[in-house]
Amino acid sequence: MDRIYINLTTTKTQPPDTLHIPHTKGVRTLLGDPKKAVIKLSIPIIMGMLTHVIYHLTDAIFIAWLPSNATESLAAVGFIFPLQFITMAVANGIGTGGGVAISRKIGAKDREGANNVASHTVVVMLALAVLFTAAILLMSEPLVRGMGGRGEALRLAVIYARILFSFSIFLFFLQVSTAILRSEGDSKRAMYVMAAGTILNIILDPIFILKFKWGVAGAACATILSMGMVSLVCFYWLFLKKKTYVSFKFKGFRFDRNIIKDIARVGLPSSVSQMSIALMIISLNKIISMAGGTDGVTVFIVGWRIVSIATLPMVGVSSAVVTIIGAAYGAKEFKKIRITYMYAVKIGTSVETLIGVTLFILAPQIAWLFTQSEGSARITDDLIWFLRIIGLFFPTIPTGMISAALFQGVGKGGVTLIMTIIRTIIFTVPLVWFLGISLDYGLMGIWTGIIGAGILSVPMAFGWSMYYMQRIKS
Repeated sequence: MDRIYINLTTTKTQPPDTLHIPHTKGVRTLLGDPKKAVIKLSIPIIMGMLTHVIYHLTDAIFIAWLPSNATESLAAVGFIFPLQFITMAVANGIGTGGGVAISRKIGAKDREGANNVASHTVVVMLALAVLFTAAILLMSEPLVRGMGGRGEALRLAVIYARILFSFSIFLFFLQVSTAILRSEGDSKRAMYVMAAGTILNIILDPIFILKFKWGVAGAACATILSMGMVSLVCFYWLFLKKKTYVSFKFKGFRFDRNIIKDIARVGLPSSVSQMSIALMIISLNKIISMAGGTDGVTVFIVGWRIVSIATLPMVGVSSAVVTIIGAAYGAKEFKKIRITYMYAVKIGTSVETLIGVTLFILAPQIAWLFTQSEGSARITDDLIWFLRIIGLFFPTIPTGMISAALFQGVGKGGVTLIMTIIRTIIFTVPLVWFLGISLDYGLMGIWTGIIGAGILSVPMAFGWSMYYMQRIKS
C-alpha cells in the first residue's frame, strides 16, 4: 500500500504523536477534497453493501423455489429478520462508535490514540458478542411467537434462528473489522470481503437449500459458513499482515474509561437507533399479520429486502459521510462539514428518485423472481403493488440518513437516536396502524403509512442539521 511520510517541525507545544505520521492512500483521500472523498469512499461501500444485501436476498430466492412450504419458509426467515437486524445493530453500533472515534483521531493526527481506540473496539466487540448471542438464542422462540409466528412458520423460524445465532460471532467480527477499515478510508478492502462472502453464499445456497433439501436450515448453514471464511480474511489483514494505518496492542491491555465513553457516545445511540428500526419492523410484522395474514408478512419481508437494495446508495454515501465528517471535525474544518452534508443530500435525493422510477417500471419482472413455486405464486399481484407504491418512499430516505451520519460524525449520537425514534416509533407505527387497521384500508393503508412517515421526517431531519451546522459555524 502506498504511503507518504509527513515530516512536521517539532515545537514545544506539538504532541509527539504528530511526528513522522505515515499516511495511507485511504487517509489522504479522507483528509482531501470532501466532494471527491464522498464519491471515492462511497462507491466501494455501496458495492460492498450491495453484495451484503444480495447475500440475504439469495436465501429468499432459493427458498422461494422450494417445491413445498415455500411461503411458510419465506415467512419464517422474515420473522427472524428483525432479530438479525438487532444483532447487526449491536455489532454495527460498536463498529460505528469505534470507527468515528478513529476517524476523529486521524483528523487530529493522533495515531497512537487511533490505535488505542481500535484495540478497545475489538475487545468490546468480543465481550458483547458472547452476551448477545446467548440472549438471542434463549429468546428467539417467544419473540417469533410474539410477532405472530404460528404453526409451520414458527417451527421453521426457530430452526433457522438456532443455527444462525449460534455463530453470530462471525457477524460481529465482520461488522467491526470492516468499520475499522472504512474509518481509515480503506473502503475497497471492506468491499472485497463482502463480495467474497456473497459469492460463497450464492454457491452454497442451492447446494444446501435445494440439493441437500435442508430448506431454511440450509440457508442458515450457507450464511454461517460463508461468513466464517471471510472472517478469516479480515483477521489476516488486521492482525497478521498488519498493513493498516491503525495497529492493535493487547499485551497488558487495560480499559480506558475515556476511550469507552468515546466509543459509546456514538456506538450506543447508533445501536439503539437501529434497534428501534428492528422494533418498527417487528411492530409492522404484527400489524401486517393482522391485516393480511402470513401472505401479507411474506410480501412485506420479500419487498423490504428489495427496498434494502434500492437504498444501498444511501447506505454507502452515509457511511462515507460519517468518516469524512469525523475527520473534518477532528481537524476543526467546519466548512468541510457543511460542504459534505449538502453535497451528499443533493446526489442522494437524485439517485433515490431515479431508483424509485426504475422500480415502478420493473416491478413485475422483479416480483417474478420470488414467485416461481406454486406455493408462492399467489402473492405475485400483492408484491407488484408493494414495489410500485413503495417507490414513492425512496426520495424521503437521503435527508434522514445523511443527517444521522452528520451527527454521528461529530460525536452526537444521541441526536441521531432521537431522530430515528421519531421517524420509526412516533411517525411510522402509529400512522401504519391508523391507515391499515383503524381505517381498515388493509395492506394498501399500511404501505401508504410507511410513505407518509418518510415524508414527515424530511423537514425534521434537514432543519435540525442546518441549525446545528449554523451553530458550529458561528
